[in-house]
Amino acid sequence: HSMPRLPFLRPALRVGLTSDGPWRTLAPRADDRLGMEMAQAQWPKVRTLRIEDLVQVLAAGLQDLRKAPRFGLMFGLAYAAAGWLLVALLFWLGLPFLAYPLAMGFTLVAPFAVAGLYAVSALLERGEQPTWSAILGAVREAASRDLRWMAIITGFSLVIWMDIAAFTFFAFNGFNALDANVLETLLTTPSGLAFVVLGNALGAVVAMAVFSISVISFPMLYDRDVDFVTAMVTSVRAVVTSPVPMIGWAAVIVVVLMVSSVPYFLGLLVTLPVLGHATWHLYRRIVEPVPG
Repeated sequence: HSMPRLPFLRPALRVGLTSDGPWRTLAPRADDRLGMEMAQAQWPKVRTLRIEDLVQVLAAGLQDLRKAPRFGLMFGLAYAAAGWLLVALLFWLGLPFLAYPLAMGFTLVAPFAVAGLYAVSALLERGEQPTWSAILGAVREAASRDLRWMAIITGFSLVIWMDIAAFTFFAFNGFNALDANVLETLLTTPSGLAFVVLGNALGAVVAMAVFSISVISFPMLYDRDVDFVTAMVTSVRAVVTSPVPMIGWAAVIVVVLMVSSVPYFLGLLVTLPVLGHATWHLYRRIVEPVPG
């Protein structure tokens, strides 16, 4: 399919003429109300999450890595290598101040980058032995559906994230700050510190928004043949249903990936696979299986 599928989007409101003039008004009809009620009934059911569930899914993620370590380590290495390449590119372009936003913004695309780990966990869950052909075949099949559209959305959000970082930097420090002392400027001057504080605050808002629409979306789009909007709505519903545990999960991801990125992204070799596997188990725990 070349276009995303939005099967649930049907006109819910009809446009008609009012009796007092040629102005058009929105008036829901009986069949439209019935259609909206049916659409709501068709949303995937979301369970309530507890704090202790986070510990259990992390343990399950670590167990999956132990059962199939070569796949997890390979995905972690690929992700870390991409980080090395992008940071080197920023320094080569003379934009070292964007290295930190990039490292943090990398978490926005991580759910798609670890789609192969969902395949590993799904195979292990069914009692099957993971192989590269099975993993890549499953990811390719999911990508032929709406998983790719969700990847485009998160990729675009990373671009917006980097734009915000660049605009904020120049707003506080000006173009003349791009010199050899840029890091010293950021950490020792009022304008530099203001950029760091405001940049992190703006980044947190963007990150939470992207987290809300994607934390469940990616494993769900891998697992089910649903449209990406249904997956995003389900993801947001999961966050709204269990706000404290889900915000806690977001904090775990940020802290773990931040710490893992400090030693040249080397920590991602282990932490990324664990988080990827754990995200699969989180999805399975939150979203009820399809009946039958």
